[in-house]
Amino acid sequence: MRTARKFPAALAAAGLALTTLTACGGGTSGAGAADDANGKIKIMVGGLDKVIYLPARLTQQLGYFEDEGVHVTLLTEPAGVQATTSLVSGDVQGVVGFYDHTLDLQVKGKQVESVVQLAHAPGEVEVVSNKAAGQLTSPKDFKGKKLGVTGLGSSTDFLTKYLAVKNGVQTHEFTPVAVGAGQTFLSALQQGSIQGGMTTDPTVAQILDKNLGKVLLDMRTPEGSQKALGGPYPSSSLYMNTDWVNSHKETVHKLANALVKTLKWMSTHTPEQIAAKMPADYAQGGKKLYAQAIKDTLPMFTEDGVMPADGPATVERVLKAFNPNLKNATVDLKKTYTTEFVKKAG
Repeated sequence: MRTARKFPAALAAAGLALTTLTACGGGTSGAGAADDANGKIKIMVGGLDKVIYLPARLTQQLGYFEDEGVHVTLLTEPAGVQATTSLVSGDVQGVVGFYDHTLDLQVKGKQVESVVQLAHAPGEVEVVSNKAAGQLTSPKDFKGKKLGVTGLGSSTDFLTKYLAVKNGVQTHEFTPVAVGAGQTFLSALQQGSIQGGMTTDPTVAQILDKNLGKVLLDMRTPEGSQKALGGPYPSSSLYMNTDWVNSHKETVHKLANALVKTLKWMSTHTPEQIAAKMPADYAQGGKKLYAQAIKDTLPMFTEDGVMPADGPATVERVLKAFNPNLKNATVDLKKTYTTEFVKKAG
């Protein structure tokens, strides 16, 4: 890749999947403008090896960021809530994470917007351990259970609470446990420290392959989202501080071009072809299992990066069902996303 010659630091950051917020620096509000002036952008991903965020790394692997003249460093945090913190503190210019954080941040006085909507379904799966399968057959059985989420305040936490409340279980009647994803989630399920939980591929594929549990609720498709949440649930997105977007439109347009080009590429290639472009260490359960994980998750992605028309309203309804910060708050949904850049992408 050209990045290897010209931008070794960026490639190292992405290739090694830096995992600590401290690696980004101390968080100065002026960092974004300075980095952009040098043609370098830092994007924090809420789990770089998760299939739900695959377009971010795939765009880099395909060379589309460089084709647009933007030199992107991809960093990673295990949960979206931590990625959001790095954006608000000014350590990074963008986050690839769930759109629902833009609503949560708005009521806290932070104006953040989705500029590329990568997905129109959550891509999340509620699983249950084999041992607990008899007592945990639907969200109605969440009461008294310990349920895994990537992080407290994360989108998996949000969705778990919504499913509970929707099915008559109050949020204080079960215990969300922050177990991350991948091996930490698998271990928690295997050891019985959680009875079930919400996670994504490739973790889901590994749970089924190792026979550690079974699927309770599948939201990897628009149909699954409709059944569980009552509508499309825009999830994975590139979101950024609105002020930064408005003052760096040319850069945002280039980022949107690259990501939309990737979404279109994904729609015309097989899961095996997509898997072959990704780093080898992402396929921890083997190439075949990783390709299957991609296949199962592909329906969640958009092909054009455009926000689904009724998606924001679904997210608002879901969050207001359990989140006291949003329950009586007025959210200006039009300020939580923009289609300005993806509509011009090409």
